[in-house]
Amino acid sequence: MKDLDPAALDCLAALADEGAFERAAARLAITQSAVSQRLRALETQVGQPLVIRSRPLQLTDAGKVLLRFARQWHALRADAARELGARLASAERLPIAVNADSLATWVLPALDPVVQAGHRDGYGLELIVDDQDFTHEWLRQGAVLGCVSTVSDALRGCRVQPLGVMHYTAVASPAFVRVQLSGSLTRENFARVPFLVFNRKDDMQAQWVARAFGVRAPRLQERYVPSSDAYVRAAAMGWGVGVAPWVQVREAVERGALLALRTDVTVPVALHWHQWQFGGGAGGPPSLLDQIGGALERGARAALEGEHSLPRQSRVA
Repeated sequence: MKDLDPAALDCLAALADEGAFERAAARLAITQSAVSQRLRALETQVGQPLVIRSRPLQLTDAGKVLLRFARQWHALRADAARELGARLASAERLPIAVNADSLATWVLPALDPVVQAGHRDGYGLELIVDDQDFTHEWLRQGAVLGCVSTVSDALRGCRVQPLGVMHYTAVASPAFVRVQLSGSLTRENFARVPFLVFNRKDDMQAQWVARAFGVRAPRLQERYVPSSDAYVRAAAMGWGVGVAPWVQVREAVERGALLALRTDVTVPVALHWHQWQFGGGAGGPPSLLDQIGGALERGARAALEGEHSLPRQSRVA
C-alpha cells in the first residue's frame, strides 16, 4: 500500500468525530465536496469502503484501522511540532477515554500540568467519557489514543499500566437512613428503597448488594442520575442509596452530609491506563501521549493509594 495522504486521514478522523460530512467540512475549513473527494481517493487507495453513510455515519472495520493510524499520525505530528518549537496551525486533538467517576475525582488535577503546557504547545486534549468497562472499546476501535479501563490485558501495539483501585461504598443522607431505612440498610429492606444509578451500563449497586447480603442478581428500585457530581448531590439530598467511590464521598461522610452504609463492604474496581506505543524515541523527549499517561499514573497513585482510599468505621449506619 502506497503512502497514505495525511489530508485524507484528517478527513477520515473529522468524519469519525463529527458524524456528518457537512460538520467535518466545517471543522477542516474546506468544502463538503473536498471531504468527499479525499475520502473517495483514500477508499480507492486501500480498495475498501471506509465509511457507512448513515446518520450519524459510521466507520467500517477498515475505516477503524485507518482511524487508529490517523490518531497516531496526529499525535506524532503534534510531537514533532513541539520539538521543533513550532505552533500547530490548528490544535491537534489527542482524544483519551476516561470513566466518569475518575473524571469527577482525580483525573483533572492529574492532567492539569499537561494541559497548562498544552496552551503553549497548541494541541487540544479531548476527554471522552464512558463506563470504565467500556472505555477500552474506544481504544480498540481507534477512536482514542489511550483510556482508563478495568481491562487489564493490553492490545497488540499498546502498553498497559495499573493505576490503582477505586473502592465503591454505599452511602445515603442521614435523613434517608433514619426515615426510609429505619436506621440501617438490611437484607429485608434493600428491595423496598430506591438506589441511585448512573446510567443503564451501571451495575455497581447490584454488585454492592450482592456482596453485602449474598443475593444473586438483586432487583432494585432505580433512580437514574447520569452525572458523577449530581449523583453524590442526589444522595445527599435523600433521593436514594448511592454506591460511589470512597475517594469521592469521603469528605461528605466526614462532615456528616452522608452516612456510609456497611463500611465492611466495598466493591473494589481496579483501573488501568492503556495507550498506543509510538513516538518518544530513545534519547528523545517523551511524547505528549507518554506525558498524559505519566500524569495519569502519578495522579491516580496519589489519589487512590493509602488509608484515605478506604472507608473508615467511624461513620457507620
